[in-house]
Amino acid sequence: MIAREDLADVLQIAGRNGEFAEVFMERSAQARIAMDDGKIERVISGRDEGAGIRVVRGDNTVYGYTTDLTREGLLGLARRVGAGGAAEGVAEKPGSAGGKARTELKAAPEGTPVSIVFQKRESPVQLPVEQRPDDVGIDRKVALVKDAEGAARSVDERLIRQVTVGYADIIQQVTIANSDGVFVEDERVRTRLAVHVVASDGKALQTGYDSAGGTQGFELFEEKKAEELGKQAAERALLMLKARRAPAGRMDVVISGEAGGTMIHEACGHGLEADLVQKNLSVYAGRKGEQVASELVTVIDDGTMPGKYGSFRFDDEGNMALRNVLIEKGILRNYMHDRISSQRDGVSQTGNGRRESFRFRPIPRMSTTYLAPGEHSPEEIIRETERGLFVRRMGGGQVNTTTGDFVFEVLEGFLIKDGKIDEPVRGATLTGNGPQVLQKIDRVGSDLGFAIGTCGKEGQGVPVSDAQPTIRIPDLVVGGILEDEVDNS
Repeated sequence: MIAREDLADVLQIAGRNGEFAEVFMERSAQARIAMDDGKIERVISGRDEGAGIRVVRGDNTVYGYTTDLTREGLLGLARRVGAGGAAEGVAEKPGSAGGKARTELKAAPEGTPVSIVFQKRESPVQLPVEQRPDDVGIDRKVALVKDAEGAARSVDERLIRQVTVGYADIIQQVTIANSDGVFVEDERVRTRLAVHVVASDGKALQTGYDSAGGTQGFELFEEKKAEELGKQAAERALLMLKARRAPAGRMDVVISGEAGGTMIHEACGHGLEADLVQKNLSVYAGRKGEQVASELVTVIDDGTMPGKYGSFRFDDEGNMALRNVLIEKGILRNYMHDRISSQRDGVSQTGNGRRESFRFRPIPRMSTTYLAPGEHSPEEIIRETERGLFVRRMGGGQVNTTTGDFVFEVLEGFLIKDGKIDEPVRGATLTGNGPQVLQKIDRVGSDLGFAIGTCGKEGQGVPVSDAQPTIRIPDLVVGGILEDEVDNS
């Protein structure tokens, strides 16, 4: 990457028509392995590098990117972006709903440059890596994938129809510099493994899924064995194959900490991202300081948690990762901000400016978002629930951030009868409204279970974690079949 003094020249030229200029440079190396139907389908390793330059003036943002990291390449991009052109990227106006509106900033002659004095930032956040993935041979990674696949099939070779295993690691080196004098250099390492299993008895077909990932190297698989992930995914598929159809209606729902924080992430987290709030696309807009949830509910977004898939030392604008309390004992305290949204609201940045790569501008995004543990044990919560649905694993779903309405699939569920977990059921969905559900929660467990994912927004995905303890939601709408239609098919 180019020298620090050259970055100052790039920023001076890029920002001559703006109030703020920024350079985001990236070099990444990654490996991906995919196995399907007993065969290694893809083994991909590669490198990517490039830089994005952003200029902000008022409510307008111009963004461009290039894969030419030479001084001449970046200066050329800086001139085009500084003149209001999109260069190889996209000129964007964040206030537009689609984020694709082109805007023009009139060019001005290059005047006497203002000297930029960089202050290198250091972060107290520790994300140690014991065994870098680039020090692990591809044969060992392939063997890991095969171990997961073999363990899944061994659970029941007669009923397991398909096993798909995906492995990925990435080492991302970034340099971030801006016209405020911020200068950050960072290396990010992430590793993950996911197993998806399909089981069928000839009459029905069910799926099971498990995954592990973090800001770790290959030591991840000392804690989360590949064989265990494969076995657990297969056992979930087989369990649901034997389950009867879930009943429909309103009932108490207990969601296990094992389910991860999918509901918190989707039904609550996105609505607390400041750009959506400012566009009035969030049900939480204008409600800061109000009670939006049960007093048992505290929601936190924390990018500093060691080892978690959504953690980082610095966000993609060079701000240190922070622990942000969004909802405190039911009261809405804060939103998640990037630079632009924080300036609009006149508040401090929260370290949530994130981007998929140098090809994208940063926007407010979650990191590791979770509902904080409470005082009840999971066993106590189940014991105090006479009848209802116990959700051990959540699936995908849809959320309307403007209204808060959601629908989620249940991948692994059980009936609760007389305060005990009873028979498994399949085909259940959870339907409700995010703020209303948060108000209803009447039990919060002392446990905390995490899940990983890639969160999509405005065409770009970033790694995230989410978590929750065991919670109880009274009188939630469960989709399935009516009680008089329930059978064992």
